[in-house]
Amino acid sequence: MSQTTLLSRIEDAGLNASAPPQQRWMDGWLVRYSPGKAKRARCINAVAEGRLPLADKLRLAQALFDEAGLPMVIRITPFTQPATLDAELQAMGLASLDDTRVMACPELTALRPLPLPAGTRWQPMDAHAFAEAVGGLRGSPPLQRHAHAERLRLSPVPFQAFGIVREDDDALLACGQFAREADLVGLYDVFTAPEHRGRGLAACLCSYLLVQARAEGARTGYLQVEGDNTAARRVYHRLGFSDGYSYHYRVTAQG
Repeated sequence: MSQTTLLSRIEDAGLNASAPPQQRWMDGWLVRYSPGKAKRARCINAVAEGRLPLADKLRLAQALFDEAGLPMVIRITPFTQPATLDAELQAMGLASLDDTRVMACPELTALRPLPLPAGTRWQPMDAHAFAEAVGGLRGSPPLQRHAHAERLRLSPVPFQAFGIVREDDDALLACGQFAREADLVGLYDVFTAPEHRGRGLAACLCSYLLVQARAEGARTGYLQVEGDNTAARRVYHRLGFSDGYSYHYRVTAQG
C-alpha cells in the first residue's frame, strides 16, 4: 500500500470515528454541527466538488450553522475538493486557525506496553463516564460533555476508553480512548491532568491503548495533535509516530 493510499484511509477512518448524529450532506460537503468541543464534529468537510457555486454553498451552510447556534468552520486537508478551495476561502477573507498534524505509526508490531506508575491502576470507562472525566479535566461545560458522550455512544466505529487512577482515592490522573476500524486504530482525547504531567502517564496510556487495539487486529495507528503541542508530539514520536499530513480550519471574522 502506498503512503498516499494509507493516509487517505486514515482520513476516512478519522471522519468515521468522529461522526456525530448531527450531520448531513450538502452538495459534496459533509456538514457537521454537533454542539461538542471538538471542531472535527462541528465543521464542514469538503469531500467532493459538488455542482453549486461556492457562494451558494456557503450561504446554505451558514444558515444551517446559524440555526444550530454555532460558528461556521471549514476543515481543509490535502484531500479537500476542489484543491483550490483553501485559496478561494482565503481570498474571501476567511482566517486560518488550528494547525493540526495527523501522525501515523505504520506498524504496531514492536510496541510494548509501558508499566503503570506505582500506586495507580487502569479504569475502563463507558461513554458517559469518559465524556464526564475528560470534560472535567478540560473544564468543558455540561453541554459539550453531553454532546461528547452522545457522539461516542452513537459512533459507527466502536471505541474503548480507559483512565489511569490512583489506587488510594480513585483520583483520575490521565485518560484516553481508541477507535478501531479494521486494521486502523485512532487515539483520541488523550489528556493528562496538568498537575500530573511530566511523569510519563501519556506514554503509558497510549502504549496501553495501542496494545489493546493490536490484540483486536489493529496494525496501524493514527492520531491528531496540534502542531505547536511539542510535548505531546515528543511522546508520540517516541512511540513510533511521525507526521503524515496536516490540516487547518477556515472561519469567518465573526467565527
